[in-house]
Amino acid sequence: MARINLLPWRAERRKQRQKEFGVMLGLAALAGLVLWFAFNMYYNAQISGQQERNAYLEQQIAEVDTKIVEIDELDRQRARLLARKEVIEQLQANRSQMVHLFDSLVRTIPDGVILTAIKQEGEKLTLEGRSQSNSRVSTYMRNLEGSGWMTKPDLSIIEARDGVAGLPYAFILSVQLANPNAPKDEDGDGIPDPVPPVNAEPAAPVDPATPAAAPADAPAAEPAAEPAAEPAATSAPVEGGAQ
Repeated sequence: MARINLLPWRAERRKQRQKEFGVMLGLAALAGLVLWFAFNMYYNAQISGQQERNAYLEQQIAEVDTKIVEIDELDRQRARLLARKEVIEQLQANRSQMVHLFDSLVRTIPDGVILTAIKQEGEKLTLEGRSQSNSRVSTYMRNLEGSGWMTKPDLSIIEARDGVAGLPYAFILSVQLANPNAPKDEDGDGIPDPVPPVNAEPAAPVDPATPAAAPADAPAAEPAAEPAAEPAATSAPVEGGAQ
């Protein structure tokens, strides 16, 4: 006997599918929420880490800036000390320059020439005076050039003036101050050569007739040569004694 189902099965199946769709939709929404929360936590952790790195870098930059300021201050202090050292060295080198300068002025002035004024501007020395003739002034300029403490004499004015009997010519000349003891750059490398010590004694000339002294670490001579070496050493102080 055939059975006929008269119940609304289509409506029940539709409800079942709607329920399944709601469950799947809820699971998808839950999965999306979990994924969003995970991504949110990951990016927040990345941002927090980057902010910490930025803060560390800013701290290190601030420390470096502080060190740079300290280094700049040390550089300025070093520059001041070097400038002071150069001034002291210059004063030490030129402490006797005025004494030698006035001594040179006295020694170089010829007869028939007198000085009426002396003016110094830095390394330039201006001399004003009277002379008997132009040749006297030329002699004075040559003497100044050869003194060693004054160089490059430059005559600016020489003219006949009244006022001093026997000295009709007035002159004005300038010279550059020099220090013959200052280090010189003879090798042309741009660095002044070191000045030898004042108390250094010059090397004694070697006499060709005097035999050279044997080095301390030379090996001992053979026994047969010892008798001949002793008379030679004994006669060495007498010039021309060893033949």
